[in-house]
Amino acid sequence: MQARQERPLHALRSRTFEGAPSRPAPEIERRVEEVHGWLKPLTEEVGRVVVGQDHLVARLLVSLLTGGHALLEGLPGLAKTLAVKTLSQATHGSFKRVQFTPDMLPADIVGTLVYDPSDATFHTRRGPIFANFVLADEINRAPAKVQSALLEAMEERQVTIGDTSHPLPAPFLVLATQNPVDQEGTYALPEAQLDRFLLKLRVTYPERLEERLILDTMGDTTTRPTVKPVVDLADILAAREVVDAVYVDDRVRDYIVDIVAATRKPGDFGMDTGPWVRFGASPRGTLGLFRAARAWALLCGRSYVSPTDVKMVAHDVLRHRIGLTYEGVAEGLSTDDIVDACLHAVPTP
Repeated sequence: MQARQERPLHALRSRTFEGAPSRPAPEIERRVEEVHGWLKPLTEEVGRVVVGQDHLVARLLVSLLTGGHALLEGLPGLAKTLAVKTLSQATHGSFKRVQFTPDMLPADIVGTLVYDPSDATFHTRRGPIFANFVLADEINRAPAKVQSALLEAMEERQVTIGDTSHPLPAPFLVLATQNPVDQEGTYALPEAQLDRFLLKLRVTYPERLEERLILDTMGDTTTRPTVKPVVDLADILAAREVVDAVYVDDRVRDYIVDIVAATRKPGDFGMDTGPWVRFGASPRGTLGLFRAARAWALLCGRSYVSPTDVKMVAHDVLRHRIGLTYEGVAEGLSTDDIVDACLHAVPTP
């Protein structure tokens, strides 16, 4: 499948959509401009270190604006861990890294109760999950029981240690990395956990000119760029309220629902991909596509969602929520091919 060409955010900002509100509320317009004002320096700060991964950086900002977790998949050495760490350093939030290994236990992530003989009581020792940004590095190297320890934290923003539930700090974001599952010593993530990730991002090799820039930027250990915080946590939480206020026309809402429905019942939309699809996206995928499209519109500096915004994030939201049959795998198809077919079959409003 050919790589999709992505235009810069500033090029998308001027696009109009006939379903946009004729007179956006001045208050919403003002708040969009405020958020867009700090998104630019944040993007630039991360881009000084993470070179040649514009797609990745933009989608990480979508996760930041929506509070949705992201799964980064790619071969080793493609700056997955660097991108997550750099994003956290560019904010004033706390950061914890968990290196997943086959011998990990759930308590290594969420924490445990520790007995103190001095007063004959149990005390809670919190795990690394208690941070604003949690980097789950090589998450698919741990067995299922450890991966499932993240489910409560990702969905409910709390963890249970003993008989007590502990809320996690706000904002809370899990940014996980994984190598392809055909690599040695990896485990496929359970479908229930995959569905908790708002986005699944595929990280690919940089272009030649980008790789030369990486060499010039990171080749000398004494002159590598450092990252400074440019955004407060309060700004991030306030921006999420602005995302919720971004206008979505009824036709765009129907468009989102139809795209997800096409992944489940392709025949209803004149598609012949039925024999290749084992299951389609869940309603959580519909909500995720709705939220991500709003965040993308905000990244582009607009207070309304256009069909283009939906298309820009559709693959990242839906690719991990679709299952292929054995026939589909044998045909050499990917879930991105199914999303492409759905976007082609569903009429654009």
